Formats: sequence, C-alpha cells, structure tokens
Amino acid sequence: MIKDQLMQIVGADYVVADDQLAPWTRDWSGVYHYKPLAVVRPANTQQVSQILQLANETGTAVVPVSGNTGLAGGAEAEGSIQLSLDRMNRIREIRPEARLAIVEAGVVLSALHNAAAGHDLIFPLTFGARGSAMIGGNLATNAGGSNVLRYGNARDLCLGLEVVLPSGEVMDLMSELHKDNSGYNLKHLMIGAEGTLGIITAAVLKLAPKPRAYATAMVAVQDLPAALGLLNQLQTTTGGLVEAFEYMPRGYLEAYAAQYPEKRPPFETDYEVNLLVEIATTIPDDSTPDNDGIVPLMADLENTLAKLFEQGAVLDATVAQSAAQRREMWERREAAGEITMHRHPIVNSDIAVPLDRVPEFLRQMEVLLPQLDAGAETIIVSHLGDGNVHYAVWPKSPDPTVHSAIMESVEDVTLSLGGSFSAEHGIGQTKLPSMRRRKNKPALGVMRAIKQALDPNNILNPGKVIPES
Repeated sequence: MIKDQLMQIVGADYVVADDQLAPWTRDWSGVYHYKPLAVVRPANTQQVSQILQLANETGTAVVPVSGNTGLAGGAEAEGSIQLSLDRMNRIREIRPEARLAIVEAGVVLSALHNAAAGHDLIFPLTFGARGSAMIGGNLATNAGGSNVLRYGNARDLCLGLEVVLPSGEVMDLMSELHKDNSGYNLKHLMIGAEGTLGIITAAVLKLAPKPRAYATAMVAVQDLPAALGLLNQLQTTTGGLVEAFEYMPRGYLEAYAAQYPEKRPPFETDYEVNLLVEIATTIPDDSTPDNDGIVPLMADLENTLAKLFEQGAVLDATVAQSAAQRREMWERREAAGEITMHRHPIVNSDIAVPLDRVPEFLRQMEVLLPQLDAGAETIIVSHLGDGNVHYAVWPKSPDPTVHSAIMESVEDVTLSLGGSFSAEHGIGQTKLPSMRRRKNKPALGVMRAIKQALDPNNILNPGKVIPES
C-alpha cells in the first residue's frame, strides 16, 4: 500500500491520512474542498526525490503545497498525495557581502524577512499572507505583492533553484550568479509553473539594503489619471525611490470599515480615489533626523504633497508620523484578501494592463457589469504602480453561466487593452477556462509539449495551469 511506502520514506509521524486529514481538505479561500489520499511531509530533498520516484512508478498524482494561501485552486489534491514542504524550512545561509540568501522551500516569507533584517538587509517580496506563505509557493506562482514597482516580482528576486523532477531526479540550478547564459533558462521555466513541471525544494534569493527611512502616506486625488501623474512626479523627484503605490477606491474602504468598524478611516471626508504611497531610502543624508527631529525624506514627501494640494492635484493627504501609523495604513491595504473572500459566490479576477489603461479598464467594466448582472457588487484594489488590478465581483445572480459571462467580459476588456488575465495569483484551476479561451494556441501547444516531455505520466499537479486539448 502506497501509504506504507510513504511512511518508510519519511517516517510514520510524517504521513497524515484517514481521520487526521481534516486540516488538509480545503484551500484558504474556502472555494475548493477535497480529500487527499495522504499528506506526506518530507524533511529533505532526498525524501522528496524518493516520493516522486514512488509516485512516478505507481502513477500516483502528487500535489505540492506550501502555505496553502493560494487563490486559484492550485493546491487542490482530491485523491492525490499532497506533498507539504513545511518541514523543509531551514534558512541555510545568508551572505551579506553577496546580498543573497540560500533557503529551503518551506521557509515562511516573514521568517526570511526577520532573518535578513538581522543583517541590515531585506528580502523585498511582501504581501498580506507573508506570515504563512512559503518561499516554494511564492516561486511556484511567481508571486508579486506590493513592492514589484521597485524590486520586481518573485522571478526577479531569484538567482537559483533546486528542483525535483517528476522522475525523482534532482535538477541543481542553485546558481549564485547574476549572469549565466549557459543554455535555456530552466530556472525561469520552473518559476510560475505551479508545481506542474517539478517541485522547488530550495532557492538562492537576492537581498537588498534595508532602507534607513520610510515615508508613507495616504493620499486622495481627483481621479486615476491624476494618480498616475502623482506616481510619475514622485518617481522623478525621488530618483525612483517609490516602493509602493496602492489604489483603494471608496467602495473598498467602505467594505473595510464594515468588516473592521473599530478601525479609523484614512480621512475625515470620503473620497473616490485613495492611494497608499510609500517611498524609502538608504541614503544617510535623507534618513537622518535634523536638529528638529524631522526626517528629510518625510519632509520632502510632505512638501511635494503640499505643493500638489495647492495646485489642486491632491485633494487630501496624511503622512505617517510613526511606525504605528505606517502599520495602520498597511493593515488597511493588506486586509484585501479577507475582505474579498468573506462572501461567496465570487468572481475573482487578477488582471494586469498598461498603467495608463487602468482607468479605461475600470470605466468599461463599470458599464458592462450591470448589463450582465444587475445588482452585482465589486470589490477592487490595485497595485497601481505596476498596472495589476484585483477586480472581484460579488454577483447578485446565483447562475454559474452569469458568473462565467462576467469573467469573459473581464477577459475581453483586459485583452482589448493589451493586458493579461492573470497577473500574480497564478492559473491553478480557477483560470483554466481563461487559458482555454484566451491563451495563444501555439503557446498552449508549447506548454503541453514541455509538460509531456518532463512529466509523461502526468503525476505532478495534474489538471492545473494547462487546459486539456
């Protein structure tokens, strides 16, 4: 019996089965419910290799899972071996001089943040689920988050990988190099593949200098074109120091207030377009308080916003004066997952368009949505600095065909504006229909050929990412 063989590989204490499976039977969103054949928790790469060899020989599906914080059903594991990387959680090495970290896939993102901070460095990837999301899942989905504007997404922060292939072979791509043109970039092939081509077990990650000072503000402007004007002006005046530029419309803040009534609003007046803006510096002259205790970076942001207020380009602004106020501003934005997913059914989109076309996307959807489902409500936030819009709909109609029509409408508008129907959440199962409808057919053919070449028995996360032909 395969469960007994799994126990021989990892030990009986690290195979979860039968009546112990309850904690492993749903995803974080609550949309997907399933029952794995067993959950196996290997301690090292060798054990992962042995598990995949066994699965390949027996034709048993394997679904990798890290922090289980995904929003696209990528870790659904009905009748499969669910391979949890939670025990592979060592930070093997941090090398401050080279500004890199060598970590195992089960390292929780916030743990890496804390370890890097001990060396006066940061790992820039960050988002609301950082306290449970793990590095393996971050890389498998090419996670984005709030700092993409300055540092890039997970792919941009990775130098090397260790990957176990479906055959059980270990592919050592643990390069520490910034330049390596030795053939196909297999690292990039694995990042974003959602565990369908191999299981990431370790990574070499880039670190960055820890900012000496942050300047964080809530800003209200007239409309989204004005917001983009503010972004460009801040990028120019700071020399590209903008770390985050997050859009929260009035409807989102109302939903936040309803779910967290004890929290205070960002402004005394309600505005349609609200922004969370953060800039950061490592330069001593910009971060050292003057004789009056004023940090130059914060003063520069306040002065810039004051001038724009006088010009009418800014309607209102509040600059955080303490770490607690900065944290309060970020809590407001990072609650988006809980706010969005607390109601079902939901049509959850994660699109990207060129920055200057975000207003047009939202304008067209504002016209189209009532035609598809009168009474449907939207919940919207955006990483406006990189054109990523989280456009979610709480439909009024219970009809799944209406839900599909909403999703297709989002796709239509997105693609007409030169965008992508998937920005940072991955494909999983949720976006398989979108892949089938919208992805370039030759590109899908190449993906299927790669999957067949690397995983001919289709054991790794089957039914995800690539729709059936």
